[in-house]
Amino acid sequence: MRYFFEIAYDGTNYHGWQKQENAVSVQEIVSQKIAKYLNHKDISVLGCGRTDAGVHASQFYFHTDIDQLDVSKAIFNLNNMLPSDISISSILKMKENVHARFDASSRKYCYYIHQKKNPFRDKFSLYYKKELDVDAMNAACLFFIGTQDFTSFSKLHTGAKTNICTISEINWCKSNDDLIFTITANRFLRNMVRSIVGTMFEVGVGKIPSSEILRIIESKNRNSAGCSVPAHGLFLEKVNYPYL
Repeated sequence: MRYFFEIAYDGTNYHGWQKQENAVSVQEIVSQKIAKYLNHKDISVLGCGRTDAGVHASQFYFHTDIDQLDVSKAIFNLNNMLPSDISISSILKMKENVHARFDASSRKYCYYIHQKKNPFRDKFSLYYKKELDVDAMNAACLFFIGTQDFTSFSKLHTGAKTNICTISEINWCKSNDDLIFTITANRFLRNMVRSIVGTMFEVGVGKIPSSEILRIIESKNRNSAGCSVPAHGLFLEKVNYPYL
């Protein structure tokens, strides 16, 4: 039977979601714990996507095929087995042909920034001192909307079949000394959100005009865009499915 697991994790101690040969990943930990709980040698789990090393997830789904499961009991016991930085929110019994990655209609990421020094924010938010023109950054957001080739904001040599994505939502929101960048798309490229935020900073400090974003996108050249911001401020916030 196919089950969808909804989880959340603090990515600080992990090399992203995807299993790695020489580094600890979230996928590795959850598959080990589920296998141990079910007394199986190995369990295959397939995620809704990948998160980079150090990136967090408020909501993440993966699916696995296992025997009949007592859901409430499994949630309680697995949460006791998992480390404190990974939690299971729900387990959903699904049809056999549903897929956590390919059936996701969109994904929403948020990047958190604080501009007043705060030692309690540093783990999950980027401290950025320079004054930022939020209106200019929101003007720049308009150039990202729609279906386009986002090669300029992708890590090189990822092996992706296409760099075309459809962005449906993108904006900056300011509240006192905090900034939140929100972006929703059908799919994301490796390092895409962090490189977009880094490029937006160049707009915000007046280094480039908002309209320069269009030239950067059309160039399809990673060197045209700005530097990637650190991973610790980035969260996968929501994954949408047509049947959930």
